[in-house]
Amino acid sequence: MGTPKVLTVDSDEVRESISEELNAIVSAVRTALEQMPPELSADLIDVGIMLAGGGALLKNLDLLLRAETKLPIKIAADPLLAVAVGQVWL
Repeated sequence: MGTPKVLTVDSDEVRESISEELNAIVSAVRTALEQMPPELSADLIDVGIMLAGGGALLKNLDLLLRAETKLPIKIAADPLLAVAVGQVWL
């Protein structure tokens, strides 16, 4: 057994390590958008997408999704709690 070590990981290294998962998220969002009914698509153009849950805490995920979907993307005020109790749109 080795001794504990302190490692510094910068955001670029984290981004690289989760890039496949981020691409999967973007792909899933695109697929969902392509398959939804037109009236729901119209609502998304007006209101946008609300991110909730732990994934919403990923730095700049909202910017990535905004760039990929051209839709407004918002992060819930308390993303972890919003999963359980819902989010009021402000």
